Amino acid sequence: MGELEVNRLGFGAMRITGDGIWGPPDDRDEALRVLRRAVELDVQLIDTADSYGPDVSEELIAEALHPYPEGVVIATKGGLTRQGPGDWRRDGRPEHLREACEGSLRRLRVDRIDVYQLHAPDREVPYEESVGALTELKEEGKVARIGLSNVNSEQLATARDITEVVSVQNRFNLSDRSNEDVLDTCTDDGIAFLPYFPLGAGTPAELASEIAEDRGVNAHQVAIAWLLARSPVMAPIPGTSSVHHLDENVGAAELELTDEELSRLARAA
Repeated sequence: MGELEVNRLGFGAMRITGDGIWGPPDDRDEALRVLRRAVELDVQLIDTADSYGPDVSEELIAEALHPYPEGVVIATKGGLTRQGPGDWRRDGRPEHLREACEGSLRRLRVDRIDVYQLHAPDREVPYEESVGALTELKEEGKVARIGLSNVNSEQLATARDITEVVSVQNRFNLSDRSNEDVLDTCTDDGIAFLPYFPLGAGTPAELASEIAEDRGVNAHQVAIAWLLARSPVMAPIPGTSSVHHLDENVGAAELELTDEELSRLARAA
């Protein structure tokens, strides 16, 4: 991620909140244990957003991990607002992004955010203005690096004309490969690609379950292993609210799929 080097398997901290990604988790102590266990397992990239909770995920990260161990990178996002469980609305206005960044700085207890990502383009705001707001925050020292999320190739190119982009976080999994063109650009240019929802659904997910049964692992581990094999810039960020599931997810980094298994998964798409 720019000059940053992190282990390729990160942790997405969306699901340590309540139902509908709203409010506090049912088991706060377990959420704190998950975060601390992730670092114990040498996960170096923790991804979150001000909209997760809202605020809850960032607050739990700070409670569990601050002061942050050397090598741990906290990436957060701004640009979505919440009005209730499962309700997500875009706000890419520069004034909102500045306010969102200031809030994240306070909750994460840092003077500068390692990687600050624009959560999603806002159709009501020119993309150049939203990216420009993040550039100003970087120039002021409040943001160290800029990332994007939920972008197409054109938006990625627009942002890169304005500032350096170190990461892209888009939906990408066994059954949804609609962002292949964005991933190819990231691969060619050395931009980290953070895929979310790694398993997907349908026939590819069913095939992952079959391969998992044969290998004595679970389908999520197969999906994560496939992502890691797909591109050297791929940095999956599977999330969970369970220490047990976290251990399983991190274990996927040790799973090597055979060429035949990779071909079957590719054909299934």
